[in-house]
Amino acid sequence: MKIPIKYGLLTALGLIAWVLVTHLLISNPNSPVHRFGGPVFFNVLHFVMIFLGIKAYERERGQKLFFKEALKTGVSIAVVFALTATVFFICVVLAIGTRWMGGEPGAGTMPTWILIVQAFAGIFLGTIIFGLIYSTVISAFVARRQTERA
Repeated sequence: MKIPIKYGLLTALGLIAWVLVTHLLISNPNSPVHRFGGPVFFNVLHFVMIFLGIKAYERERGQKLFFKEALKTGVSIAVVFALTATVFFICVVLAIGTRWMGGEPGAGTMPTWILIVQAFAGIFLGTIIFGLIYSTVISAFVARRQTERA
């Protein structure tokens, strides 16, 4: 269980570094760097860290993993990442308020607390769903097949 924690936290550290650096350097939360660069960076980082975590687990075990083991490892990394990212963004909202949320849909018409709940649910569930997709794709390519079990 150490590998999912390690790689999930490393992924979250990458996300935290990106958010802090971009918000310190670019004050407009609606800039293209935040709106387009962030999602691209987060997804590439997430995919790469799941891949590296699965490969590290393979090295630790000394053999190729079966699909189910690789998938479980990847999803575990995604869950750790989702929890850590959500806690980070909760801390950001508590510390500086909602000004980094930028142009969230419905920002002028909905109460702030509803926007915050939706944003956190989106971060948490989106990270887990994309982690499941990425883990499935990676596991399909790197895992040992059941027919190889001899």
